[in-house]
Amino acid sequence: MREVEYARPASVQDAVRLLGAHDGARALAGGQTLINVMKTRAAAPDVLIDLTDLQELRGIELGSDGTVVIGAMTTYSDLIGSAEARARPILGEVCEQIADVQVRNRGTIGGNVCSNDPTNHLPPLLVAVGATMTIVGQDGARTVLAEEFFLGVYMTAAGPGELLTKISVPAGKSDGFASVSIGKDGTCIVNVAASLENGAPRLAIGCVDAVPVVVLPGSAEKDAVRGAVRDAALDPPSDVHASADYRRHLAEVLALRAVAEAARRG
Repeated sequence: MREVEYARPASVQDAVRLLGAHDGARALAGGQTLINVMKTRAAAPDVLIDLTDLQELRGIELGSDGTVVIGAMTTYSDLIGSAEARARPILGEVCEQIADVQVRNRGTIGGNVCSNDPTNHLPPLLVAVGATMTIVGQDGARTVLAEEFFLGVYMTAAGPGELLTKISVPAGKSDGFASVSIGKDGTCIVNVAASLENGAPRLAIGCVDAVPVVVLPGSAEKDAVRGAVRDAALDPPSDVHASADYRRHLAEVLALRAVAEAARRG
């Protein structure tokens, strides 16, 4: 890696100040993505702002209304083992599918969503369940819907000098998740998250566009789900792992599986 300056703030305010003071600054969470892309020089930040000491960004709380609030520096393993997160069990179940145990012990929820790799598991899940993201900058805190947080490949609503601090997942609903990955612990070729409310599914399809694609079938019936996915006119990429046609086919199949799983839970 090229030389890089390093800072380890003691508070969120200090981290935000450092991020705003350097144009080439990047926040370092678990480092499972950022360090690897720095090694290949696909990213070359001037300053790394290490968030390790910020305990205020860790932990999971269950609100009186059933909302699960997840600190951005919470690891996948923390979420998997959390009693509070079992109020929305799909959260831990999907985290169990991410990579291997070493990555799950180091990788963070905030790092996953802020990197916004289109093959990641969590962006479509958080969009489907209607999560909200709290972002802190020098002008204070603001909240955006997960659907509005993901802007493009490796791009999110957390802009320069801003930091994602927590993710809030509302209570209730029945959820499902289905994916096809490259090997057991590999990244996804296509994944689909589904959330049911009053019999109507909300789908978010990953790996077919720069951001999760929201699809709203009128019902959980197979024909309605299949037709809604087709009507979405998906235009996924082709690569060495799958053609665009195969990804479109997978999107239909996995949407049916995710909705069926959510319906069983309901």
